[in-house]
Amino acid sequence: MFAQRARGLLDFTFALLCVWCAYHHTPAGALLRRAGAWAFNTRTTARPLLAYYDGVSGTSVPTPGALPASMLTRVPTSAEALAWGTHSALKGLEPKAREPALALAREAGIAPETLLDPAKGLAATRRLLDSLAKDFPSEEARLTAVFAGRVPARFAMERVDAEGGVPTLERLAKQLPPGFDGSSVGAAQALALSTALMLGWPVAESAHVTSPFGYRVHPTLRTRRMHTGVDLAVRTGTTVSAVAAGVVRRASEDSVNGRVLVLDHGRGVTTAYCHNSELLVKAGTRVEKGQAIALSGSTGRSTGPHLHYQLELAARPVDPFGFRTALRVADGGATEL
Repeated sequence: MFAQRARGLLDFTFALLCVWCAYHHTPAGALLRRAGAWAFNTRTTARPLLAYYDGVSGTSVPTPGALPASMLTRVPTSAEALAWGTHSALKGLEPKAREPALALAREAGIAPETLLDPAKGLAATRRLLDSLAKDFPSEEARLTAVFAGRVPARFAMERVDAEGGVPTLERLAKQLPPGFDGSSVGAAQALALSTALMLGWPVAESAHVTSPFGYRVHPTLRTRRMHTGVDLAVRTGTTVSAVAAGVVRRASEDSVNGRVLVLDHGRGVTTAYCHNSELLVKAGTRVEKGQAIALSGSTGRSTGPHLHYQLELAARPVDPFGFRTALRVADGGATEL
């Protein structure tokens, strides 16, 4: 089919492509890049080695613990949410990854072990973050200090300030000194968890939950499958509101989700709203918290009017009720895939 020379060139091209993929997207490549960075005293963009096995962009989010009683009856402040997210992220890390936070706690006169304590951890973490507020004004810079250490975070913040612009977690992570690449993972987890805790609810909180998050028997296929969101029983035409400010990443229709919207709220947090009868915003639109974005319905694979609401952190579905007060779960009602 191909001339011998053409086939040789094609094989050579594919070989180069395979080498490039291995260098940039495998653990072996990451080791080689880190070794090269160490040898030539340069930075590397290689992800932590375990990131190649977790399945999603190198960042997983720990399962949050139960919310404290003080947060079950009111909306937490941003400072409380950041402390809770940081406390939850610290508990999910390996002991060595917690060392910068424990060292900062000692500097601030906080018993390090209290950061992980189920009863005292939230208050201790809040004190730690407050002690860093003067030197690290933004939440992202504060979290960088907690998970990377004061000196590396200061170095990164000064580099970002010199370049100009907002010191986002992503920009700060890129400016950390060599050897601190993995510390941004914990900071990203904390930021995502705290952001999710501040989300609103897409419909009235009195709406019954006809199918919660988790494994269930599919209502039509009768097989056990993972349900990646919660089904909220609302009538067709009910206003669906954005749970937080964000950008519409998807506004389309398919045979399973029906008319669906996906909002990107930043900080690794996205939400999806499925089975709507009408979409009120288009892809690329910036929306605000509480803004009407759709009218509920029963489009796609659905047994009746309802809203499928889905929350994802770091591209992984999580139970929205891990971040909300307890609502009633009704027996029966409309559900979908």
